[in-house]
Amino acid sequence: MRLTNEFFDSLGSSIVDVNEAETLPPQCYSEASFFEFEKDAIFRNEWLCVGREAWAKNPGDYFTTSHIGEPIIVVRTEDGVLKALSSVCQHRAMLVAEGHGHTRAFLCPYHHWSYSLDGQLIGAPAMDRACNFDKRAIRLPEFKVETWLGFVFINFDPDAPALKPRLTTVTEALKNFDLESADGSGPMNTERFPWNWKVSFENLNDGYHANRLHQGPVHDIVPSHLSIFPDLPADTAGYFRFNGTTHSDFSTNPTLKAVLPIFPKLTGDERNRMMFANLPPTLSLVIRSDTVAFIILHAETHETVSHERGWLVAKGATQQKLFQERLALNIKTNAEIVAQDLHVDAQIQIGVRSKYAVRGRYSWQEQAQWQFNNWLVQRYRKQWGRQAGPAPLQPPAVGIDR
Repeated sequence: MRLTNEFFDSLGSSIVDVNEAETLPPQCYSEASFFEFEKDAIFRNEWLCVGREAWAKNPGDYFTTSHIGEPIIVVRTEDGVLKALSSVCQHRAMLVAEGHGHTRAFLCPYHHWSYSLDGQLIGAPAMDRACNFDKRAIRLPEFKVETWLGFVFINFDPDAPALKPRLTTVTEALKNFDLESADGSGPMNTERFPWNWKVSFENLNDGYHANRLHQGPVHDIVPSHLSIFPDLPADTAGYFRFNGTTHSDFSTNPTLKAVLPIFPKLTGDERNRMMFANLPPTLSLVIRSDTVAFIILHAETHETVSHERGWLVAKGATQQKLFQERLALNIKTNAEIVAQDLHVDAQIQIGVRSKYAVRGRYSWQEQAQWQFNNWLVQRYRKQWGRQAGPAPLQPPAVGIDR
């Protein structure tokens, strides 16, 4: 795939009014060269979700993850500060941590170089003969960290602007859920899938397909035509939609009603709808009155993505009798819906590789995809401007007065 000014100009048709817009070119989902471009356009300078603060609650607690192949440690230091470090040993590139747990220091298992919780090299056996070797000058690279509603985000770009000021509208819409203090699942294993990350991200906030693909008693209670897309600031770092339900406190289980405690501060309106929120490029939230499901996406290649799926419930809900059994009802029913989505995602990836794939048109119920396009195209064009540089000056046309 050859990137040109004409290609990036053509993306303008994906960000006009949703009723006039067309989808992104299929090559944006299927070409390895475009994913390499996306690494610079998006993943190396945007805020990437890595987990929950509660996963590293106490000094010495840590968990590991990765984005675009970069291994990351998130750790709580001795003074209680949350830090994000590269897991790559500065000796021979062995990873100094895997999984999650509690430690006093990170010890590379290969040659036993050791690092403090803030990344400083503190031990390097048998290096006394190395010329000009100074432990104090060596440390694990550190990344910027921000937290939002209990979620932890990192940024590889040290000069990246802050995240939270660009999430005020989303934060306001979620304030009554008190997600900072919610009970939730711990660090999770990732599941890897053979499709582009944007295929997942679009599906996770697509109301148009809900009563078609998922037709049946569960999803018919969340009718697609009750989707509402609030106006958002131009510089927003996230977007969301509300979807009305046919009765209050809907949940995905055989009773079609919440079996877990309702988040106690919710209004009547909030108990009569679902909410879907996306913080591209890595976090998607599915919000009901008794549970919030979250999915952290990890783009790996142009057609490989990993998911971490977790849940949040009202503070104290996990102490309720039969909590696990009640939660299992929700998880089992929701798993049937997820399986339908995963099948479709795999088929879409086959489709975008086809020479017959075209730039389709949107329904008004797909406005979340249009919002995602606006987020993407702005960043694609900005990166292309950095790569391509200013347009060359053209000589004046002969015979035209100026």
